[in-house]
Amino acid sequence: MFDLAAVQTAVRDLGLDGWLLYDFRGLNVLARRVLAVPADAILTRRWFYFIPAQGEPRKLLHRIEPHALDHLPGAARSYLRWQELEAGVAALTAGARRVAMEYVPRNANPYVSRVDAGTVELVRSNGVEVVSSGDLVQLFEACWDEEQWAMHLEAAKHTRSAYDAAFAFIAERVRRDGGVRETEVQQRILDHFAEHSLVTDHPPIVGVGPHSGDPHYAPAAGPNDTAMKEGDFVLIDLWAKLDKPRAVFSDLTRVAFIGKEVPARYEEIFQIVARARDAAILRVRTAYDKGELLQGWQVDRAAREVIERAGYGEAFCHRTGHSIGQETHGNGANMDDLETHEERRVLPRTCFSIEPGIYLPEFGVRSEVNVFLDGVRKVHVTGGDPQTEVAAILKEW
Repeated sequence: MFDLAAVQTAVRDLGLDGWLLYDFRGLNVLARRVLAVPADAILTRRWFYFIPAQGEPRKLLHRIEPHALDHLPGAARSYLRWQELEAGVAALTAGARRVAMEYVPRNANPYVSRVDAGTVELVRSNGVEVVSSGDLVQLFEACWDEEQWAMHLEAAKHTRSAYDAAFAFIAERVRRDGGVRETEVQQRILDHFAEHSLVTDHPPIVGVGPHSGDPHYAPAAGPNDTAMKEGDFVLIDLWAKLDKPRAVFSDLTRVAFIGKEVPARYEEIFQIVARARDAAILRVRTAYDKGELLQGWQVDRAAREVIERAGYGEAFCHRTGHSIGQETHGNGANMDDLETHEERRVLPRTCFSIEPGIYLPEFGVRSEVNVFLDGVRKVHVTGGDPQTEVAAILKEW
């Protein structure tokens, strides 16, 4: 639900004169989510919604869609011709000097940059400085309420138990048939999700041997659908949420060896990754306990330094973590100083993954947990206790 008073307070706290939200044909999902635009709203033309730091918001809508934002407060102005649109934008921002939009200089953070360059140029042509709305988006789209936190915990319980189901299935099939294909394990996980009323946007990753060294390997029926057998290393990355409105994801990764005794090389690499994971969690806990400002790049740096010191920096080829929300990859701050220099703050009531990895030609290790910051200075690591050693499937299941 859109809360005008809360938004205007945040706009003032950030020293801004307003927040200009804009969309065309669904390109700016952030604006639609923040403003709670109904999914069935007919919006085929450009629209703007300006929230000033104080006072009544203002709307600019095409003449054939004058009622599309009637659920929001504020007076509406219509346009038909392009000249009227440009004049309308000038009127919306009249008197404002610094205005936030879904924009980041040099597209340094494409997760926030949803407004095209031409529209930013149009706003600037009226003497307005356009700044990034990244932290505003977090506050009103990425922060969870208590219902979402409860739904995450429920999802986390079942995503964690999916590993017991998957590893037990592998053990059973290896003992009975000598092996089991990646897609069969993938389907067993999807069946587990269905049994617990979970949904997902993509089937889980099940990678054996060299496939585990591909961070985004996607098993599929065909020649690459590898049969795993005793003596193989396997990585499983899975994510799901409750099949309910506004539900949020749980996203976990664990690794295992199909045998009774884990070879030293697998355990060596896993322990480096686990130390990196724990260093990132500690960085979050330390800052949150002290009330220090923490940005996403700092969390990435804490994990990456551990792996770099161990000599595997080039084998850690993705960011340390991503925001988690109603999408697996949510719209809050990512834990990233590799793909982007994430300067958005790590905010209370947000959730994100911490998932460092080392990817080698013969195998790859990733250890992923989810972290949620509540509103009372407590850091929650969800999805069960973090993995402390490579699971020995034929010993434990």
